[in-house]
Amino acid sequence: APWRLALLHLLWPGPAGGRQPTFSTSCARCSKNRRLRQKRVLSERKLTRYFVDHRKVRVVGGQGGGGGHSFYSEPRKIFGGPDGGNGGDGGHVILKADRQMKSLSSVLPFYQGFHGEKGGSKNCYGANGAYVYVKVPVGTLVKEDGKVVADLTQHGEEYVAAYGGAGGKGNRFFLSNENRAPTLFTPGEPGQERVLHLELKTTAHAGLVGFPNAGKSSLLRAISNAKPAVAAYPFTTLNPHVGIVHYQDYEQVAVADIPGLIKGAHQNKGLGMAFLRHIERCRFLLYVVDLSVSQPWIQLQDLKYELEQYKKGLSERPCVVIGNKIDLAQSRINLPLLKEQIDDRVIALSALTGDNLEELLLHLRELYDTYVKTEQLLGQSPVKW
Repeated sequence: APWRLALLHLLWPGPAGGRQPTFSTSCARCSKNRRLRQKRVLSERKLTRYFVDHRKVRVVGGQGGGGGHSFYSEPRKIFGGPDGGNGGDGGHVILKADRQMKSLSSVLPFYQGFHGEKGGSKNCYGANGAYVYVKVPVGTLVKEDGKVVADLTQHGEEYVAAYGGAGGKGNRFFLSNENRAPTLFTPGEPGQERVLHLELKTTAHAGLVGFPNAGKSSLLRAISNAKPAVAAYPFTTLNPHVGIVHYQDYEQVAVADIPGLIKGAHQNKGLGMAFLRHIERCRFLLYVVDLSVSQPWIQLQDLKYELEQYKKGLSERPCVVIGNKIDLAQSRINLPLLKEQIDDRVIALSALTGDNLEELLLHLRELYDTYVKTEQLLGQSPVKW
């Protein structure tokens, strides 16, 4: 009827109406799926609750099943002998590196393997306990009592965190010529119990190193699809972000945005150790310097000093100096002064306007190709994304 169409247009004005519909035009299930597809944009401070780079975990292997105790008996064969089978082994707890995992936030504080089943009659063995797999991000370091016991740097790499206990022996196992009717059987052994410390070190090809507000997050947004938070106040980035730079030959270079360092970071001032730990995995470094400040070469000296104090030789890795904010007038004055003070290559660009990003991308590919050739000459497989 015409009045029904008029009522429908009144309640649903369409894209140009400017009002939301007062009722759902689809079923409840479809409307629920439509709401789930709209992801909330988390701020950097809220994201800190979801990004965890260290975790203490207690792991216990599954207990082995007890051995069976029975004697075979049937009509006209009363004394058939012992037929108790062995118990099944307990399940292991295994840490497995997965590139889909980006944080240790999903790792629980306690894991235990499944227990083995008890041995049955008629020489039936008990089933082994199932393994428990714990997915961790690539680059997870496993420590026990301060010592490194595993380093999971490759996708799919596994480490047995706790072994399951062995299954017990049934009375059939103790049959001998001297003892034709053994009644002895053993219980299953308990699983291994350990307390491990998991530590995440971001695995990336290049690391953006710089002081707060140097423009690292803006640069990562300009060269990749990563969306770290950008603001005018310091310490906008509280967690490392990894962006992927795609090239026409399908090669991918991973660039990590490390939170800003401060003087004394190697002494754990601020969150220095938490930030420096993620730089340690990077194959080459991109020093981001703010050209608009006076004497920008002092920033580079302070950054290299902090890296060297944290780990000897870290500042000597292949690098390039990125002079950011070249769109400002003071930056154009400081650029020739910076090139005179340092020997490293300087690439002047603007992450805000996109000026001279091509030179950075070309040099980034050169650093990546050099890294790949070096790893292949050493007989090692380079990290691929």
